[in-house]
Amino acid sequence: MTSPRGPVVLGVETSCDETGIGIVIGDQLCANVIASSIDEQARFGGVVPEVASRAHVDAWGPALDAALAEAGIRVTDVDAVAVTAGPGLVGALLVGVAAAKGLAAGIGVDLYGVNHLAAHIAVDEMEHGELPDPVIALLVSGGHSSLVLMEGDDIQPLGQTLDDAAGEAFDKVARLLGLPFPGGPHIDRAASQGDAQAYELPRALMHDPEHPFDFSFSGLKTAVARLCTSLGDQGRARHVNDVAASFQEAVADVLTRKTVEACRARGVDHIVLGGGVAANSRLRALMEHRAQKAGFELRVPSPSLCTDNGAMVAALGARLIRQGVPASSQGFPATSHMPVTSVAFG
Repeated sequence: MTSPRGPVVLGVETSCDETGIGIVIGDQLCANVIASSIDEQARFGGVVPEVASRAHVDAWGPALDAALAEAGIRVTDVDAVAVTAGPGLVGALLVGVAAAKGLAAGIGVDLYGVNHLAAHIAVDEMEHGELPDPVIALLVSGGHSSLVLMEGDDIQPLGQTLDDAAGEAFDKVARLLGLPFPGGPHIDRAASQGDAQAYELPRALMHDPEHPFDFSFSGLKTAVARLCTSLGDQGRARHVNDVAASFQEAVADVLTRKTVEACRARGVDHIVLGGGVAANSRLRALMEHRAQKAGFELRVPSPSLCTDNGAMVAALGARLIRQGVPASSQGFPATSHMPVTSVAFG
């Protein structure tokens, strides 16, 4: 039964290694429970799909119970279920999609199979209210680095990585520096004590007319590998903070410059930053500086809402309901390739 505050939407996120359950009532976030298998994944130096899938199976029930308790509701109070259908690791996605389909069918409510990237944009509404229209979103994570234009109900891709995602580059460079997995937080921490100007590292595609808003980080990763080789084991250990800071600065520089350039080219004055890499302190600070200097408004969710979570899926489900978008059929798939232009399955 719909709450006086609005529809009760439960979101399920299992695209990678976090099992996320979020609950949105109306336009308010009421629960955000995350069970992560990252400690287990760290033993392998990266995400192992089979390990992630098994962890989702184990975490689903307890996470659901915890989210319902946090929101102070019963499962029968839920009006709709939203679940990440893609993109992501297929085995991991299948666990969440199957669980969400079973839950929605069991309690007799609508089901929305939604896009993971679109959810990263929608979650901003939980903290800053309705998204401006139009808005350009920079979505950066371990699996994706994309610039998109959201206008009305449509999402148009403007640019993407041509090789490594930004978060993937963070993980690989962290490994080169002997830092633990996942690399993002550890590089951020090391960089805070380093000199970002210590080493001149490449910024790919910065002035390429054929790829004005695309990214490439494989060359940067290779440059860091060569730098580490030239420093040797002892030199690398002494200069790890400087290398981390120089690398982080190169990534943040490219991402923020291209975002501002995209806004100017499209005549858009609002920016949303999303995805796990959006939790990086230097990226957030540099984007704030450049957006303010250019006269653009920047909206950035809190770090806990930037990483994968169920709240963002519930937020997108709630947005689709407000827009009057029909629910998905029970037959939609879990897919590793779901273009950002497809916000939800019909």
